[in-house]
Amino acid sequence: MAMRTKKASKNADLGMAAPGSRATLTQMGILPATRLRDLRNIGKAMCKDFELLGIASVAQLAGCSPDDLYTRIQQITGSGHDPCVWDTFAAAIHQAKTGEALPWWAFTTVRKARAANGTFSLQRR
Repeated sequence: MAMRTKKASKNADLGMAAPGSRATLTQMGILPATRLRDLRNIGKAMCKDFELLGIASVAQLAGCSPDDLYTRIQQITGSGHDPCVWDTFAAAIHQAKTGEALPWWAFTTVRKARAANGTFSLQRR
């Protein structure tokens, strides 16, 4: 039986990939993501959101719109979601399309600029 180091156990308990693993290299944008969970900003909660939305693959996600996903997740759950969820959808879609793994907050300025000029009207429900 293989023993896990204390750091590996902590990473696994937090749902994080081990340093140097394929998942870590994918989250850094070094290797292409093949699973939704491999995308940089995607953890257990966002994977559950993707499941609710019927999104099962990175290729399927690449064809999505963050506006559509944000609206639909609120309709499906019947509750408002923080606008940062839109940012996370945008970052995941960007990585799915381009392979570039940016942090979700890189898309916050896009959302806020759209809100300021009236083109982001997807309010929390």
